[in-house]
Amino acid sequence: MNEASGTIDAGKPFDFGKTAADYAKYRDIYPAEFYRKILNRGLCGKGQRVLDVGTGTGVLPRNLYPFGADWTGIDLSEEQIKMAKALSKAMDIHYAVAAAEAPGFPDDMFDVITVCQCFWYFDQAKTAPVFHRLLRRNGRLLLLCMEWLPFEDKIAAASERLVLRYAPHWTGGGAVMRPIEIPSCYQQYFEPVFHEEVRLDVPFTRESWHGRMKTCRGIGASLDNSEIAAWEEEHRNLLAEIAPEQFTVLHYAALTELRKK
Repeated sequence: MNEASGTIDAGKPFDFGKTAADYAKYRDIYPAEFYRKILNRGLCGKGQRVLDVGTGTGVLPRNLYPFGADWTGIDLSEEQIKMAKALSKAMDIHYAVAAAEAPGFPDDMFDVITVCQCFWYFDQAKTAPVFHRLLRRNGRLLLLCMEWLPFEDKIAAASERLVLRYAPHWTGGGAVMRPIEIPSCYQQYFEPVFHEEVRLDVPFTRESWHGRMKTCRGIGASLDNSEIAAWEEEHRNLLAEIAPEQFTVLHYAALTELRKK
């Protein structure tokens, strides 16, 4: 599964399937406050059918499963879905390999569709009517992301600079706190209900932050093995110089809720 877009990483292909094992280990990092924001909106709880698009290793369904929703997760990557199933053995979550643009479900099936950390990878002109079709009356499309803030956090800035040295094509850096941008093609299908952006101090160790950075699109999903190994050695040395064994990295989380028209 290779993804490429002319506006993302100058069109360089990337494959999150390459990072599936590390993704499972290092990307389950959303703090409790992140999930409380979702639940406080009355979403992803008991009695609701939820489709998580671009589910990866199932981070969102697994963490919100105890609150009673009926979860389905889809992802383009077969490797990521395999990992999601392995991590969800004790949970009744359905997973499938499918594209956001052609998920293969009947009309009016879901109360909520969640999209976390991957909205910008879709063919938006195709997904807008698909999401509208899949949702029941007054159904919600919930868009989520969490990004580190390199202009405010020194450790994040140093790690980001090193990623860019190895992957100058990478366009995932330079985040600033802002609402999630909604393409105009969604206007005929959805109306905005709510959005919120909040700063979060996310705890890491040197090892877990190294793993988080390795699984970013610019490194683990797009470089070859020798390039990844060289980056890893340099990044570990960098963290030994600039970071204590335990620390926090300043992020922001963004939530945007849209209602089906």
